[in-house]
Amino acid sequence: MSEFLRDYARRFAELDKDNLHLLGGLYSDDIAFADPLNEVHGLPDLRKYFADLYANVTDLQFEFHAFDQVREGKGYLRWTMTYRHPRLNQGEPIAVQGCSHLLWTENKVFQHRDFFDAGALLYEHLPVMGRMIGWLKRRLT
Repeated sequence: MSEFLRDYARRFAELDKDNLHLLGGLYSDDIAFADPLNEVHGLPDLRKYFADLYANVTDLQFEFHAFDQVREGKGYLRWTMTYRHPRLNQGEPIAVQGCSHLLWTENKVFQHRDFFDAGALLYEHLPVMGRMIGWLKRRLT
């Protein structure tokens, strides 16, 4: 078990729109961050990404389930993100499972890649697109 990953997850889960200055304690200045919807480089752009993310949701929480260190400075976190958005799912909570691949040195992450189902996060909750995705899923099962 990785103490770094546990500490990182605890500190990451404490982030909100009012304390994004704490990102500098988690990430290096040259952070490369990517998820299925975005890619950003550098700490200033990461701060902007998170500021935009928190500005568009009414609630955002992470629950971390696993802390898998592969080798020194490389590991994975498995998590569930729960959020509310006033225009998605009638404002009710949306939960999405995902995994983060992290590379770090000197107790700061320099590469962070998230893996999750973008449909479950967003597209399935859009009025027209959500119906189309639901229809397609039913046809495939």
